[in-house]
Parts: sequence; structure tokens; C-alpha cells
Amino acid sequence: MNIRLHANATTTPKKRAYIQSSSLPNRVLSAELGVTVDTIRRWKNRTDTQDRSHTPHHLPTTLTPEQEVVAVEVRRLFLLPLDDLLVVIREFLNPLVSRSGLDRCLRRHGVSRLRDLIPQPEGEKREVKTFKDYEPGYVHVDYKYLPQMPDESSRRYLFVAIDRASRWVYLELHDDKSANAAKGFLKRLVAKAPFKIVKLLTDNDKAFTDRFTAGGERKPTGEHLFDLECARHSIEHRLIKPRTPQTNGMVERFNGRIAEILATTRFDSRADLSVTLTRYAWLYNQQIPQKALRHQTPIATLKGWQKSHPHLFNKIVRNHPGPDSYTFYQILLNLQTNHTLH
Repeated sequence: MNIRLHANATTTPKKRAYIQSSSLPNRVLSAELGVTVDTIRRWKNRTDTQDRSHTPHHLPTTLTPEQEVVAVEVRRLFLLPLDDLLVVIREFLNPLVSRSGLDRCLRRHGVSRLRDLIPQPEGEKREVKTFKDYEPGYVHVDYKYLPQMPDESSRRYLFVAIDRASRWVYLELHDDKSANAAKGFLKRLVAKAPFKIVKLLTDNDKAFTDRFTAGGERKPTGEHLFDLECARHSIEHRLIKPRTPQTNGMVERFNGRIAEILATTRFDSRADLSVTLTRYAWLYNQQIPQKALRHQTPIATLKGWQKSHPHLFNKIVRNHPGPDSYTFYQILLNLQTNHTLH
């Protein structure tokens, strides 16, 4: 039988068994075996003779219980990898938290595996393909249905644009998903984007193209409002192949993040939903580092691109004002409270 003894053990299993069976006083056994009285007491109070783990039952942590709640909610809502989450927690909650301490916190609360937090589609798994390296200016666009709020008479739609190279995001809420709404969204997107939009990818929805008619598939006429707006800004409008939404997967994945927020947060009004989505877009661009961007934020990534490729940009990339650390902390607490109520 293999016996593992601690390197600093002063007794063997045979001596420990002798201590447990002896009726001699503790001081007599201590003098006889050359160990302390505390050692004698410890083995007399045990029923086995094997070494136990020396890991403390309660490991020290710098996170308060309230901060742990916030860290767990950030993990669930934003699906950040451990290293990215560590940057956010150190910036806004606790600058002294260690990577191992944060990892133990996630394990205690059952959110240590990102795969378990991401809904997995049913059916046959497709091979995951990565995008090629692109410069800023190749933008994916789509829209998403939003839930109807208590003070609304109809549902609204979230138009989303995301840059392939930097993951920079721009979004707007609209009352409809018409071609006019898509045209207006593109016009403001061009004005807001710090880089020159060269290519734009959408699906074949009638808000973006007239590619399909009742007669079947055909080429776009170029007369659709969205196409005309693209031409006005010298943007190449590309369409995905029919029945291949994964081609526009980058914006689909961002919409998945939005869906997670919608599913886990309680909204009381139209304004409440609008403010939450606007805050999230700001946090996503300005504060949340991403593993795909080498643990940088989209804005930091754009700044790097502008320094090395200034010709791609039409304005200076800036950090826009947003919540300070205390306000951000309160936002996360509110998200956690809403999640609990929901």
C-alpha cells in the first residue's frame, strides 16, 4: 500500500495508531515520541492515520460578497473570458483581486465554464470558420426583434452594425424595419463611424435589398433605398448567400449577447430598454476587452489601427464620456437586481 506523508510530518502511521490506542497521558506520550503535546492531541482526536489536505477550508479573498455577485452577473451577461473579466473587475470593482481568486469565485458560483453559459444550437454541429484579417471598414449589418414593453403598443427593432476588424458596434432602435428605416440607419452609421466604410454585408431581407421577388432569385436592381444610400457613400453592398445566416455570423453573435441581456433583465418601460441597450453599446466599445482583439477594447483597437493606417479614417478615434467607476458599479448592481427579479 502506498502511503503519502507530508514532507514535514513528525509521525508515521504506525506511531499515530499507537497514539490513538495508548492510555498514557499526553505529556508522557509527547516525551516518549519526541513530538509536541498538540500533535498528540490532534491524532488522538482522529479515527484515521492518513495525512489530510493542508489547503485552508476558507481561502482568503479580496472580493466582498456584493462584488462577487456583480462579477458573476458580468460573467453571465457579457460572457467574458477569465482574463477579460479580470481586467473589468480590477478597473471598476476591486484593483487587488487576483486571477486565481476570481477563478475560485466563478467556480464557487458555477460559472467557471463559458461553454455552459452559452446556449448551444440543436442539431448537427457545423465546422467553425474564422474571418480573415481585414482592415477597419468592412461592416456587418442586421436587425433584431425586440420584446414589446408594458408602455408600448407594438414591438420595436434594433438595427446593429459591427466592424469586422475592430468589433466596433453602432446600434439604433426603430419603430419599424422598413427600407426607409434601414436607409436612415446607414446614413447615421456613416456619420458616426470614425473609419471609412468600404464594404457592407447584409442578409437578403427586404429592408436591405430587392434581390428576391415572387418569381424567385435574381440580381438586385440597385434601385433599392438601401443600395442607393450605399452608392451615395461609395460603399460596396454585399449580400449573403440564401439560407446561410452564418455568413453574417459576427453580427449574429452580437445579437446573441443582446438576446442574453433581454432574457435575463427585467425592463419596466420603453425608456428603460433604450437606456440599457445604449449603455451596453458604450460599455462594449469603450470598456470591455475582447480575446479576439488581444484583450483590447474595440476603441483601443481602432486607435491602434489609426496610428498605423491613418488613411482608413475620416475622424479622430476618441473615448466618449460614459459612466465612471462608481456609476458602472451601480449599473451592474441594477442589472443583477433586475436579473434576480426576473
